Amino acid sequence: MAIYFKSTTPKKLLSTFRKAIDDGHVATWSYDRDGDFTHTAKQWNRLAWLRPIVEEGATLKMVIIKPKDQSISSEVYGIYHGRFIEAMLVHCDSLFASARATALPDDGDKVG
Repeated sequence: MAIYFKSTTPKKLLSTFRKAIDDGHVATWSYDRDGDFTHTAKQWNRLAWLRPIVEEGATLKMVIIKPKDQSISSEVYGIYHGRFIEAMLVHCDSLFASARATALPDDGDKVG
């Protein structure tokens, strides 16, 4: 359950998205002091977090983290992954070539 953004500048992609949140251009996502992102819509707020990992090469990986003492449903997984990719397409499309989401847990995901 991870998202992979293919980018020649993954650190810039991440910082540009954070700046879009800080500047109020992205209203439905926030990030915490650890740099993890959560959806801010009332229905989905803090049901999961997406943790960025800049991998060697040209990839920004987002792993999903569950809340304490809860698991992540397929619905929450789908909402978080789909809407995060959507937000990146809207606000940072020129900074990555492609995005993909895995259907099952991946290295680094904490879902159960």
